[in-house]
Amino acid sequence: MSDGSELDGGAARRLAEAVQRLGRAALTDRMGITLLEASPERAVGTMPVEGNTQPMGLLHGGASCVLAESLGSIAATLHAMEAIGGYAVGLEISATHHRSVTSGTVTGVATAIHRGRTVATYEIHITDESGQRVCTARLTCVLRRP
Repeated sequence: MSDGSELDGGAARRLAEAVQRLGRAALTDRMGITLLEASPERAVGTMPVEGNTQPMGLLHGGASCVLAESLGSIAATLHAMEAIGGYAVGLEISATHHRSVTSGTVTGVATAIHRGRTVATYEIHITDESGQRVCTARLTCVLRRP
């Protein structure tokens, strides 16, 4: 996780506190999402397949979207904090599901493709334990002032 060491003391502390707060929410806890890294440019997290499947035993597409939106929203909010002192809310998410997964853990990596003053967009790649791409998502967030 980014420790904000490139920022001044107060800003670094606020960023670290925000990362911890953003990584903890009822849905992310329920889904078993673990935040591994977070910065305005990139967020990384994992999620177990077990408990997040559809009736056929495959990773639920909605679970992939939850992981993607969680990671993208965290990175976008960190960007909003730096850019305008605000936060981000999801505007649009799209996802393409490439292959099924029935067990193990998936890893999501959200990477900024646009970080503006009013909108931020992230591409999120979700892979299985062997590195095979499971899902590609794109999330656009609107940046808001407090």
